[in-house]
Amino acid sequence: MLKRHVSISLRLTLLYGIIFFSGWVLFGTAMWLNLRHTLTGERYQTLARRVDRLQDLLLAGLNEDEVDRRQDFQDFARATGNGLIEVFGSDGTRAYPSPSPSASAFPWPAVEGNVHERFLHLSSSGQSYWVLVRPFTLGGQPVILLAAAPETGNLLVLQSFWRGLIASAPILLLIACGAGYWVSRRALRPVDRITATARSISIGNLSDRLPVSSTGDELQRLAETCNAMLGRLESAVSQIKQFTADASHELRGPLSFTRTVAEVALRNPDADPASRRAFEDIVDETSKASILLEQMFTLARADSESFDRAMELVTLAAVVEEACTMARPLAEERGLTLSVAGVAGDLTKVLGDFPSLRRLLWILIDNALKYTEAPGTIEVKLQSNPACATLSVSDSGIGIAPKDLPYIFDRFYRADPSRSMVEGNGLGLAIAKWIADMHHAELTVASEEFRGSTFQLIFPFRRDR
Repeated sequence: MLKRHVSISLRLTLLYGIIFFSGWVLFGTAMWLNLRHTLTGERYQTLARRVDRLQDLLLAGLNEDEVDRRQDFQDFARATGNGLIEVFGSDGTRAYPSPSPSASAFPWPAVEGNVHERFLHLSSSGQSYWVLVRPFTLGGQPVILLAAAPETGNLLVLQSFWRGLIASAPILLLIACGAGYWVSRRALRPVDRITATARSISIGNLSDRLPVSSTGDELQRLAETCNAMLGRLESAVSQIKQFTADASHELRGPLSFTRTVAEVALRNPDADPASRRAFEDIVDETSKASILLEQMFTLARADSESFDRAMELVTLAAVVEEACTMARPLAEERGLTLSVAGVAGDLTKVLGDFPSLRRLLWILIDNALKYTEAPGTIEVKLQSNPACATLSVSDSGIGIAPKDLPYIFDRFYRADPSRSMVEGNGLGLAIAKWIADMHHAELTVASEEFRGSTFQLIFPFRRDR
């Protein structure tokens, strides 16, 4: 579920941050272990040098009396390591008196028997110490030299290092995530350009192509592949458009001839009732087919973006009056009330083609007539303000289901079965939308089932008018 809602850039940033953090933890741990090993080695070298000097002192004191030897030993102990030095015999007893109370109370390791040099870690009074144990021969007698040093300094250094690592983690992680996001966005910038261009390509501009970067990478191959696919789609759609336009044009003649023959046959007084009904059906069906062909031909022109009408200033009130004049007889015949609001005295003009705008409004009114049952109402309203002019057609008909609203302007789209029972081929609103687009107007619909629909056409005014 996370991948459906999180962008690739953010996922790459999180992955980069996790990898960096894991690497930082491993690096920090390795550095901490290395530092501890280094500090331990230095502590060993310090104690080893101290024991070496003690050996030299003991060897130099062999020719002195016992009092002087002990005094030299105590002076040396006090001068180094806070007095934590001892000399034991092979039986575990002290060969020299403890040089200090701290040395006397220190828990020295057992040294009886054969002893080899050792470097030990032990605790005393809640503190950690390192102890060096070294066997030595003094005057022909085996003795054991011991020296201890606290680990407090080492622990302070390790703790300071660890706190520094933890304190720097958020800053480094933030820098790493920021750098990762910047790198990912930079790497995916061509994808954003490809996405934006792909979203803008529709059936009306299949000639557009995706931008191709000469990088030789996967993105270049993807863009080139998509462009090749768009080329094939453009060719196929062009063939379909051409076929539709040619077929619509070529079928006009046969349909007109068939309708004319049927109408002539109906004028024959000697025609029997069955033949007359058949000829009437032929006239009705050819009329419907002619309307369908005309609409298909119109949409074929729409696909080729050809609008060969000259644009001029058109008074919207005049468009409303003509369209409503055409619709009133049908409304009265079906028991509907057709009302007009905001037209009287309105001189609002827009740049457009009068017949096309009249056709657009007629499609909207005809749509309302079809889907409104008696005694329903249909209202055509014209409003204007400094920013735009608004033309709306409202009815009290059966309405449109919410699931159908996004597709109501699609070609050949028919809504639920209750609406499909009304005559129509699903092309009228598609043509209305095309005419609106050609006039740079916005055609929208709002509807509620069993409460009616409102189609609204908005003409924005140019600022330089």
